[in-house]
Order: sequence, then C-alpha cells, then structure tokens
Amino acid sequence: MSYDPAYEPREGLTHRDADWSGLNVLVVGLGVSGFAAADALAERGARVTAVSRDATEVIIDRGRVLEILGVDVRLGPEHLHAPPEGTELVVTSPGVPPHDPLMLAAAAADLPVWGEVELAWRMRARAVAAPWLTVTGTNGKTTTVNMLASILRAAGLRASSAGNVGTPILEAVLHPQPFDVLAVELSSFQLHWQRSISPVASACLNVAPDHLDWHGSYEAYLRTKGKVYANTHVACIYNVHDLQTEQLVRDAEVIEGCRAIGFTTGIPAPSELGVVDDVLADRAFIEQRQRSAAELCTLDDLRGDAPSVAPHYVSNALAAAALARAYGVGPLSVRDGLRAFRPERHRLADVARSQGIRWVNDSKATNPHAAGAALQAFDSVVWIAGGLLKGAAVDLLVAQIAARLRGVVLLGADRAAIAEALRRHAPDVPVVDVDSTDTGAMNVVVGHAARLAVPGDVVLLAPAAASMDMFTNYEARGDAFEEAVLRYIAEGGGG
Repeated sequence: MSYDPAYEPREGLTHRDADWSGLNVLVVGLGVSGFAAADALAERGARVTAVSRDATEVIIDRGRVLEILGVDVRLGPEHLHAPPEGTELVVTSPGVPPHDPLMLAAAAADLPVWGEVELAWRMRARAVAAPWLTVTGTNGKTTTVNMLASILRAAGLRASSAGNVGTPILEAVLHPQPFDVLAVELSSFQLHWQRSISPVASACLNVAPDHLDWHGSYEAYLRTKGKVYANTHVACIYNVHDLQTEQLVRDAEVIEGCRAIGFTTGIPAPSELGVVDDVLADRAFIEQRQRSAAELCTLDDLRGDAPSVAPHYVSNALAAAALARAYGVGPLSVRDGLRAFRPERHRLADVARSQGIRWVNDSKATNPHAAGAALQAFDSVVWIAGGLLKGAAVDLLVAQIAARLRGVVLLGADRAAIAEALRRHAPDVPVVDVDSTDTGAMNVVVGHAARLAVPGDVVLLAPAAASMDMFTNYEARGDAFEEAVLRYIAEGGGG
C-alpha cells in the first residue's frame, strides 16, 4: 500500500488538549526543534522515542532531560534505519530530507510524518489560538518576518517572530503568556512536511534554485514553496516581479474569499502595494483602491542610519506591510514598525568607510539569488565571493551584474566555478583567486579587495555560497570579514 499523506495517527489531534496519551511517536533529531517536540508530546502523555544521529555534548544533555520525562532516547546512526515497532507517528526535524532512509522506511510503513511546524499547529490552543502570518521565499524571509513582528508590536499587539527564526515555533505556541499573533518564517524544509496549517495571510517573496540536493529537483522545491499559500484565509501575498510566486497563488487551494495581493517596487496597480515617488503605498487594503492609495511610509523611514536603501529591502518591507494590512493593522503602525526596525547582522551591514571606499558585509547571501540582490544595490563593486555553491549555477548572476564589477576576489571550495563564469561573462574584470583556507584567509582577501577598489566603490562580501567549507556558519564568515576590514584600516591600509 502506498503512503497516504491524509492518514491521521488518531482522530482529533488538532489542538493541545486533544487525546495524545499513549500515542507512539518517533521524534527524529534532538536539535532545538526536536527537543521541543519530544518535550511537548511527553508532557501530554505520548510514548516518545527520540533518536539522533549525533551525540554531541549538547544533545547528550538534552537526552538526559528527556529521559527524566520518560522519553526513550537513542543516540547514534544505528537507530536511524527504521521506526521502532509500534510507531504511529513520526515527527521529524527540518534538516532530515525525504530521501533519508528513515523517512523512506516510514513512508513504506504508511506512517504519517509531520515536521515540527505541523506539530506546532496541532498544539495550538483549542480556542482563541494566536493566528499565524506566514512567510517563505528563497531570500529575505528573516528580514521580512522580523519587520512584520516590529509592525505588529507597533500596533500594540503581543507578537513574536517564530519558526525558522526568532522563537522556536513550539515554544511560541505553548508560551504561558499567549501571543496575539505570530509572524512565522517557514523554510522549504519545514514546508515539505506541513499539511494542515491555515494562516490568516501568507507570502512567498521569491523563488530561485536552492537546496536542490535536499528536494531532488527545482520543480519539487517550487511546489514546496507553494505550500505556504495552502488554506490561507484573507490574503496570499506574491511578488509582482517574480511570476513564479503569482502562479503559486493561482495553483493554491485557499479558503473561499481569500485575495491575491501583489507587491512591487514600481507603481502599484489596484490590489497591490508599491512605491510612488519615495512613498510606500497601499492600493490593496483600502476601499477606494481603484482611484487612490494609502501612504504607509517613505523610503527615508526605511533607510534609518544607512546611506541608502536596497531595492530588495524595499520589497521585504512591502511584503511585511501587506501581511500586516491583511491582518487589519493601520498605516501609522506600519510606518512606526518599519521605522523602528533594524536588520540583523550580516545582511547588507555597513562595516566601515575609509578613503572613499565603503565596506559592506552581506555574508547571509548564501546563494546566487541573494548575492544578485545585494550586488544590484550598488553601482561599482569589488565583489568578494565563493564557498560551497551546493550545485547552484552562477552564470546568470555574473551576466546580470558584470557591468557593476570593479574587480572580484574569490575564496572557498567552489571558487573555480565562479571564476569560469567571470571568464565567460566578464572577461575584462580583474579577478584575484585566494587559495588559502586557514584562519587568516580573510585578511588576505580584504587586502586584495582594497587594492582593487577606488574611491566611490563598495567592497561587498556577498559570497553566493554557503560557508561551511571554511567557517562554522555565515555569521562566523561575516565576523571574520568585519574583523579583517577593521584591522586593515587600523593598521593604516585605509588611509
């Protein structure tokens, strides 16, 4: 018999006070989300087995806590071949792909598989549960969700960002002081396993090839991103400049009466949010949208302390505003929330200015689509790129931004692929290849970048690749860049 995704392990598991007692659940992974899932299920009387491939000190400590709660904890890869006898439900952590042997074994046994986000939705209160506003996209999710949370708080609501960012989603749902509303970031990994989430409003910011090794194909990745729109009540928010997102809305099964609302960095049509001169304008959530618009904020409100505001940052603000407006938040609260918001580190963050050169850290640009958005924010760039491309192609990116390049400094495992694309599409741009992978490599990179730059240029770290070939994560890579820049300037290299 084939796997039936509609199969329920037990009737009525739709809220935290349902009958979870005695349910045999396998929790896969003991990261933050896996630990929270095992804890929540054990507290409600389920018989939980928790497995983890790794046995780090942190995981061992979490296992000890769970064992006190009666959870059967099994550490090591030998426990990840098949679900234990009698398993009725599998709850998996986001990083476990569908082709993992344990997931394939669960499917072969006709076992329902939920992600921690699906479990969190089913752990909401029976009545007056906090509604969800959900966001996905290849890039910009975290910024948009945090912008949205700032807007919601400016409206006087008890709100939090949750999911793939901020508060773990189960923790937010089960918080002893209930939230009024949750701004929920959903990665493609999380969306793959979701089945029953029904948000008030949802948004897909953009879609470009990413995580294809996990999903198996771009088509599968695209379909998974589209699941963010399923069962939406009020508004599905899409990107006018990314036709794929509009098609995902068209294909979605939504609640009767749900509207399609676009956002654009151009002048908005009716049922869109956009930009008129330097004003972010709403022509979607006002009565007279055929003839007028509501002012939400200005570009200066978004700029804060930065010298300029990048187009993709404006897009993120429009998407956040659309979600908030769909929830009923007024224009002044949108303005106040966006004014108060400051992006997290490593996202187009200004590091320093010296001798007319601006140094910018966008280490979070871990794929070509994100790097392209960053590069297009500047006219003349010395680009620092490279790392793990995860199978992503860079030819289109290089062709699009070639005219903006003063020079390029490459580092990391897959720098040769970027070098080849530069030879094809930007043969006259000087390229420096840094083959060092030790802890001092970023100092070498910064030195080469400084020699390529002239006054008026931006030296931009936007790697277009993941960081794990040389660094623990993109934060560590960004920190290394910032430290190297400040060291270079302090030692007199910046004048």
